[in-house]
Amino acid sequence: MLDTLNRRAFIKAAGLGSAGLVAGAPSALGNPVAKPKKWRMRLSTSSIHFMGLPIEQACERIAKLGFEAIDIWSAHTGCPHLDDVAKRLGPDGLKELLKKHKLKLFAFSVYQGGYERYADLLGKSGGGVAVRGSAGKCKPEELTAKMKQFLESLKPLADLAEKNNSYLAIENHGGALLTKLDSFKAFVDLNKSPRIGIALAPYHIQAAKESVPEAIRICGKQLMFFYAWQKFPDAKQLPGIGPTDMTPWLQALADINYRGYVNPFMHGHTEPDEIAANLAKSRDYLIDRYKTIHPTAAK
Repeated sequence: MLDTLNRRAFIKAAGLGSAGLVAGAPSALGNPVAKPKKWRMRLSTSSIHFMGLPIEQACERIAKLGFEAIDIWSAHTGCPHLDDVAKRLGPDGLKELLKKHKLKLFAFSVYQGGYERYADLLGKSGGGVAVRGSAGKCKPEELTAKMKQFLESLKPLADLAEKNNSYLAIENHGGALLTKLDSFKAFVDLNKSPRIGIALAPYHIQAAKESVPEAIRICGKQLMFFYAWQKFPDAKQLPGIGPTDMTPWLQALADINYRGYVNPFMHGHTEPDEIAANLAKSRDYLIDRYKTIHPTAAK
């Protein structure tokens, strides 16, 4: 493990955060700001919520709901969006589509297909975060060795991400290598690449009966993607629909100055009008909770 001094030096040098960029340089994860007075919550959501619609209509729906950015999914459970963009629109077509709807590109979720398949498209579309899973579970006594091995295996992808102005965010999941708080600690201590970080799924943290705010704080500047997603059935997975008070989550994000987007999310497919109505409630809920952290936030 890196000792405390080395970790501090690494974080400072890498600029870690979402983006690991030189101070002042723009990125899909926001512009690094020295000693910010106030954390600004920015909202995105995932195209898979509208997987029954073409990507053009998914973007239109997401923009009309007031989200600033989009996470475009590859073919998980048959979502057609990312492959359709790759085959039909290309990077220029995607940039034109996003510009039309005043959306920013936050992420490609590449659970199906892998990052390599979409790296060139992501880079030429302006760069962003690619979200994927980790590796198989391991015994507690094997955690450090397995995490080292996993991070070592990502080095070629980190190099590819650097060439394509992108970042690779590893999602936690039940029964995976990155799953509980001890594995988050191992990841953060051992990760040496500013191009690699964590996509935090609170659903799986709650499933393990562990603390989401603590997980956020462990991730710190290596948090690159955050799902506003709770472990309840159906639409109750969404913020403001299910019962979880997400104020402590937002406070933890503010405490680490999270530079990415807060991404309301659920698995399961509903009709476009229904999911749009629920996402509107989630948006309003998150804005309301954000104002309790920053009461002077603009209305």
